[in-house]
Amino acid sequence: MVKADAYGLGAAAVGPALARAGVRSFFVALAEEGAALRAAVGPGPAIHVFAGLMPGDEGLVRDHDLVPCLDSPEQMRAFAANLPGRPCALQLDSGMNRLGIEPAGLAAAADLLPGLAPVLAISHLACADDPAHPMNAAQGRAFADAAARLPGVRLSLAATGGILLGPDFHHGLVRPGIGLYGGLPFAAARPVVTLALPVIQVREVDPGEAVGYGAAWTAARRSRIATVAAGYADGLPRALGGTALALYAARTACPVVGRISMDLITVDVTDLATVPDALEILNDAQTIDALAAAAGTIGYEILTSLGGRYDRVYKGTAQSPDPE
Repeated sequence: MVKADAYGLGAAAVGPALARAGVRSFFVALAEEGAALRAAVGPGPAIHVFAGLMPGDEGLVRDHDLVPCLDSPEQMRAFAANLPGRPCALQLDSGMNRLGIEPAGLAAAADLLPGLAPVLAISHLACADDPAHPMNAAQGRAFADAAARLPGVRLSLAATGGILLGPDFHHGLVRPGIGLYGGLPFAAARPVVTLALPVIQVREVDPGEAVGYGAAWTAARRSRIATVAAGYADGLPRALGGTALALYAARTACPVVGRISMDLITVDVTDLATVPDALEILNDAQTIDALAAAAGTIGYEILTSLGGRYDRVYKGTAQSPDPE
């Protein structure tokens, strides 16, 4: 899964790294994402488009060798009329009621199937992060019933959460996403991102003096406050202000004080002997899910919200030998 610019990490770098590791089937949300990914990974790997065949996508599908996941009888007919002979996939609704061909729609479009010759049929689990939820088994049965109309077609039901549910959900192809990028529900996932924020200024603050908008934090002791260059414009939610959020100097946690503003965050570095040039907000000690919990959201949103102002450095690639 490399949609949303590889979950905010940069599909132009992540895609080729995964291809070198042996990945031969990629998934994106939109045809435009697929075209950009094709330029990055080159010919060979299959690139599937979840949105299917949207009006005007025919040229992108043809020119960049994309595989749309057709999600309605109307898309099936449009594909048969405009892109005959090209590979496609079918996206089936197994009970999530978000996107995909419902069983009745698949039955009604049975006459189109011989002309389409789909190479893959997919669906998506609504409750895979809750292994005990009865909807997992119900969707598994519904997907199997629908797939029975597609003999010989490769099947895919499981994203990261579904993979963790076990072999009954794996079928012929799985679609790891957030688990690749260091997030739950894959509890054993290794953090893959270190986000370091440059220190712009350090100032002394006397007891009783306030810091930041709304005077939301007041120094109880003589303090040193570092101001770092990032904020909610860079995907760090404003809701993080006033929580137990910390930035790190090596392994030392330094509490964030005051509000998160658009471009700046203030940090209490009083207890540091030396203030480094940058403080880390994402690392092994504070993962994307820890940051998400503080903001009342999920790790997916933290990653995909990381803005364009960060300098991205990729570890172990030709782009840079240095860690991010």
